[in-house]
Amino acid sequence: MVVSTRLAQARDEEAVFALLPQLLDVPRAGREVFRLLLSSDRGAVIVAEEGTVLLGLISMSFNPAIRYGGNYAQIEELIVDEAARGKQAGAILVRAAIAEARRRGCHEIGLYSREHTRAFYEKLGFVYSGPEVRLNLGD
Repeated sequence: MVVSTRLAQARDEEAVFALLPQLLDVPRAGREVFRLLLSSDRGAVIVAEEGTVLLGLISMSFNPAIRYGGNYAQIEELIVDEAARGKQAGAILVRAAIAEARRRGCHEIGLYSREHTRAFYEKLGFVYSGPEVRLNLGD
């Protein structure tokens, strides 16, 4: 079978949320954000599937930046089902995200990457540019 990608649709919600715990705990509000990403020009969710089986997803946001005179894309989550690893679904999803960012006129695409995933992204053309600094604004 061939792995294909497409923009996620509302009908994918249950399959998407079945995958998410393989990466992280998702707050209940995550479903609202998923629905927002499907209907907003500020983000996108792309799914990979083999036939009718969802193998993984990549979510991204699009943000305006003065330094670009337009938008840049940020990869937020990349999740591939443990049972589907080794089918190149992760690389296929990243390439689909790059294509979507280009289609939307973004000037750059980036993400926060842990050291153990750095080589994966570098193989896809990403260049390491240093750690990201964050401040948690939660409770």
